[in-house]
Amino acid sequence: MSAEEPMFRIVRGVPTAEELAALVGAIVVRTRPVAAAAPAPVSHWSRSARPTVASPVAGPGAWRASGLPR
Repeated sequence: MSAEEPMFRIVRGVPTAEELAALVGAIVVRTRPVAAAAPAPVSHWSRSARPTVASPVAGPGAWRASGLPR
């Protein structure tokens, strides 16, 4: 492809300048590399609410152990 050769051409119809601008904009946006999204920050408030140990297992004394501090 030479420098004089257009990157694309209209095969059918007579587009307006606005339609050509929309087409070029869509092609540019579509071919641009996508940046990786930054991970969402985790608040200290929600992180403190997550359990650090597993839930008590059902069995003898489980109801008592569920009320004890961990």
